[in-house]
Amino acid sequence: MPWKEPSDMTSTPTRAAQHRPAEPKVPAVSAVGTPVELGRRAAAALSFRNIGAVYVWLLIAVIFSVWAPETFPTATTVKQVLNGNAVAGLVALSVVTPLAARVFDLSVAYTMSLTSVLTARFLVSAGLGPGTAITLAMTAALLIGVINGIVVVVLRVDSFIATLATGALIQSLITMVTNDSSITGVQMLAKPFASIAQLDAGGITLPVLYLLVAAVAIWFLLEHTATGRRLYATGFNQNAARLQGVRTDRLRFMTLVTAALLSGFAGVVFASSVGSGSPSAGTPYLLSAYAAAFVGATQLRAGRFNAWGTVIAVLLLGTGITGLGLATSAPWATSLFTGSVLIIALVLTGGRIALPAMLRRRKPSAPGSDPDGAGPVPVPAPDKEA
Repeated sequence: MPWKEPSDMTSTPTRAAQHRPAEPKVPAVSAVGTPVELGRRAAAALSFRNIGAVYVWLLIAVIFSVWAPETFPTATTVKQVLNGNAVAGLVALSVVTPLAARVFDLSVAYTMSLTSVLTARFLVSAGLGPGTAITLAMTAALLIGVINGIVVVVLRVDSFIATLATGALIQSLITMVTNDSSITGVQMLAKPFASIAQLDAGGITLPVLYLLVAAVAIWFLLEHTATGRRLYATGFNQNAARLQGVRTDRLRFMTLVTAALLSGFAGVVFASSVGSGSPSAGTPYLLSAYAAAFVGATQLRAGRFNAWGTVIAVLLLGTGITGLGLATSAPWATSLFTGSVLIIALVLTGGRIALPAMLRRRKPSAPGSDPDGAGPVPVPAPDKEA
């Protein structure tokens, strides 16, 4: 048999190769970054279900612009909404991390009141400097957070009942210190303490900056750190998270400490803003804080408590209340507006928040992966009966 060069063997296609049917063309899938994919993501991000509260907020602004055209649609109103709701936003953000871990802290309002009156008392009665007074007041807030953590995590008392009882104890301490009277003095109105909340740039006061810094910090913690994913996993299913190696007790303890510190700082800012220490400073903020946190859980990261959704909810409520004040409406209209907006916002945006039943209906695409792109989360093993 004559020898053939390798080139002769491969240069001419075989008969089978000549009659091989062409492979079917697979339709191209839109890759990440293409205009089609970017358009889909933009449409999902701007959908009413994702940011329904933003559209409700804009509708409220339009209504009050027509109702009070001379006073509402002005730059002064925008500054009033931001400045007037910064403290409320701080209190609302203080409950976001505990709620993410399925922990209620009802003592945040009382902690705010305590730091307000302690700061005023240390400044006025004890004659201490602003730095020392604030440090001592924040130390008291830290102690409250530790006590809450011990009662809830170590002693295994339900967080709702435990923090409600802690709040009652704090209120009794406030009454003992102040005799239910506000503490005021020239030290409260003098610099540098007054500058903590009253210093402004272009009409925007420093508490607005504090609110933005707190929101960015909580957003980064929950969305871009392993600790945040573990917090969400703890709130989703504490037992499953613990079996996956998550130190759930430590996380729940730290959320209560963080909530106490942030609400305590809100009390210091409030005292600087009004120039006095009020024994009931935080009471009006408790309901609005939880309302904003729960409405915020329907925005941006539906089913999860998050920072920016909470800020949007705070500004939505603040815009409506400010608009009612400028429109010289009846005194009872503010409460009616707040309740109505909360119900409408929750109904129109789905009404479901970050509770375990909701999260169990969110099926991940693969075991150990987060469907929202936040990273791996613990996935409980399926029931054998299923």
